[in-house]
Amino acid sequence: MVTIHLKDGKEKQFESNVALSEAAKAISNSLGKEAVVAKVDGELTDLRDPIVDGATVEFFTKKDPEGLFTLRHTAAHVMAQAIQHLYPGVKFAIGPAIDDGFYYDIDSEHVFSQEDFDAIEREMAKISKENIPLVKKVLPRAEALEFFKEKNQDYKVMLIEDLPEDAVISLYEQGDFTDLCAGPHMKATGKVKVFKLMTVAGAYWRGDEHNKMLQRIYATAFFNKEDLEHFLFVRAEAEKRDHRKLGKQLDLFSFHEEGPGFPFFHPKGMVLRNQLMEYERQLFKEFGYVEIMTPVILSKKLWIQSGHWDHYKENMYFTKIDDEDYAIKPMNCPGGILYFKSQQRSYRDLPMRVGEFGLVHRHELHGALHGLFRVRCFTQDDAHIFMTQDQMKEEVIKCMSMYKKMYGVFGLEYHVELSTRPENSMGSDELWEISTNALREAIEIAGVPYQINEGDGAFYGPKLDFHVQDSLGRTWQCGTIQMDMQLPERFDVNYVGEDGNKHRAVMLHRAGYGSLERFIGILIEHYAGAFPTWIAPVQVKVIPVTEKNLEYAKAVADAMSESDIRVEVEEANETLGYKIRKAQMEKVPYMLIVGDKEMKSHTVSIRSRKNGDEGSTPVAMFVANLIREIKTREG
Repeated sequence: MVTIHLKDGKEKQFESNVALSEAAKAISNSLGKEAVVAKVDGELTDLRDPIVDGATVEFFTKKDPEGLFTLRHTAAHVMAQAIQHLYPGVKFAIGPAIDDGFYYDIDSEHVFSQEDFDAIEREMAKISKENIPLVKKVLPRAEALEFFKEKNQDYKVMLIEDLPEDAVISLYEQGDFTDLCAGPHMKATGKVKVFKLMTVAGAYWRGDEHNKMLQRIYATAFFNKEDLEHFLFVRAEAEKRDHRKLGKQLDLFSFHEEGPGFPFFHPKGMVLRNQLMEYERQLFKEFGYVEIMTPVILSKKLWIQSGHWDHYKENMYFTKIDDEDYAIKPMNCPGGILYFKSQQRSYRDLPMRVGEFGLVHRHELHGALHGLFRVRCFTQDDAHIFMTQDQMKEEVIKCMSMYKKMYGVFGLEYHVELSTRPENSMGSDELWEISTNALREAIEIAGVPYQINEGDGAFYGPKLDFHVQDSLGRTWQCGTIQMDMQLPERFDVNYVGEDGNKHRAVMLHRAGYGSLERFIGILIEHYAGAFPTWIAPVQVKVIPVTEKNLEYAKAVADAMSESDIRVEVEEANETLGYKIRKAQMEKVPYMLIVGDKEMKSHTVSIRSRKNGDEGSTPVAMFVANLIREIKTREG
């Protein structure tokens, strides 16, 4: 008998190692019809594969993300087969499913463009209509190598050559197309009915800029047309909100060829940065932080001691000073440790919450750079909390409380993931267990729902990652809370306890925005550039109807400037309609129209971005209401 364990704790027995598809049917007819893929002991597994005695099995349908992943994986094969039909001689590299669709990297003399997409989609539809079965085959390594050499598929050969001599290779065959693939896949091509080719881009083979540049065709697939239409709507809306376009339109930041990946913030962009930092400084005060600043360049010896040299060296920049090796810091934590160790600390000093807006530099491949979302230098709103073991859970709960307030002011909802020990970690199992349990117990005490993200912790400790959701429903990983018992060991971080003896401190790393640059990019797209009044670079635009009203407009602006309101006067000698449209393009929260009537009555005519025409009011009353709105961070 073969026994499997189901997710609900029940067991199911079979007389032989039947396929997972047969096991699903035996559990229920509806599951047999709806099941798309399974997880066996946590690994996504094709339904064609046999059950394994003693394994824990979970089945997924098209309603689950795992089911959509499987559909998209199959769609990648359908696209590749269509390309093979239309462009014989194409060499295929890899074609995985990704978060919002799938892609295939190809090597071809034909230069692909969006003009080719209609023909490829028509051929994909034909392959789908033929409902070709996907047949899984398993070959010894030598046979698989010979097969792909005969097919002249060089990239598949290289992939197989990287596998051990005794590896068993799986292939998927669908009619005249065969691909090297571990699966999982749908039963037949007929399931791939709703798809759309999106873009084509360049991609180095294996992500190495020294290798050949391939062509990467991105596409997506869904189980129904409604989901595809929603996806395309969100995508189109996201293109309108692209922070790179809006950043230029609103004059917030720029990039230059003299510093690829190094952003230049313009005056209006600096307003955003400073407002975000000022808001967090208020939170620092509320939650009991002190603020420091540490150097950007520190000795190589420090980075060896911290472990970054062994675990992060390929992402760092280096320099020499007085013939000694130094590194530009990729993280702020070693500097925070040196501050803590600058004098002996007592248990009375703990917990010590040390904040820093620290500029860090990390090497990113040129092809990976993407506006403010992926840069080579950025400012972390970092903080390091030094504490006793008894204080670990309480400090995590306080950090979560701070993040709830921080994200709430922007209307950003979020979910949390607990990331556990990765393969390249350092430290003992005992310390990792203490750290992980502290995070888990704290988030459960706080009553915050969370998911487990196995093996994605930092190399020095487990972490809670906060994924915020924007107005389009997209999620972005921003905040983090990382429990660290490794660096205190390496740096001998201690405090004097009540007993007069030295004890090892625990260190908690936390960042709320994560990266100021990235968070600004997220806010630009979240608000489509129409920022709430309190962080808007320009809060008010005073617009004179004619030139003879210009001096009054300037006097109104001066009165608001005295109350620290960010205001500009539109001095262009253009029509009123033009000046209003210009302010609308600049997404200013308030326009104040001033003409002869307003001059005589010492009033302003208010036109708000939110409510349109709000009528006339005395200048002082408008200023008072606006100050109240800014102070409470409404909107």
